[in-house]
Amino acid sequence: MPPSSNLRVAGGAARGRRLAGPAVPGVRPTAARVRAAIFNILPPDCYQDARVLDLFAGTGSLGIEALSRGAAWADFVERHRRQSQVLRDNLATAGYSGQAAVHGVDAQRALSILAGPYQLIMLDPPYRMAGLGKFMESLAAAPGLAAGGGRLVVGHSRHLTLAEQYGPLHLESQRRYGDNLVDFYQWGGRE
Repeated sequence: MPPSSNLRVAGGAARGRRLAGPAVPGVRPTAARVRAAIFNILPPDCYQDARVLDLFAGTGSLGIEALSRGAAWADFVERHRRQSQVLRDNLATAGYSGQAAVHGVDAQRALSILAGPYQLIMLDPPYRMAGLGKFMESLAAAPGLAAGGGRLVVGHSRHLTLAEQYGPLHLESQRRYGDNLVDFYQWGGRE
């Protein structure tokens, strides 16, 4: 699939690089302005020289954004084979194939097979995903997945409400972008 003219890396070393868009129905990349806002809100030490996990990766735009801004490594989880190939192509286009791995498994399964710790975990699941709260519980309980003090960023419909706490995971802040919310969580409590 050729790169999409409207899907670009928003910042960092690969800023402006065009990425290919969705190959399967229902995949919707996080908008560039939202990605830029996320990385303006996050403290740089949670992603620079860090290991990052992009769940429900789709085009890989979130994880590629982290790599562009200085992440050392990113694991991408995308269960659709065709979309996984687009993601691999996007990593090559952005110049990050050597700093990433694409895992073609379901996100729930990935929680039990990926070896952490990750300093930053990002997820932008299918819009209005049923069972997102249960997935958050599983993610918070996954042993060794997140580093102490690690961050989680989750995008979702404003019509879904997530809890302020999932085990050791605590909500720090929430931002609204149109019909979408982005929640910022941290492992290990508030500082």
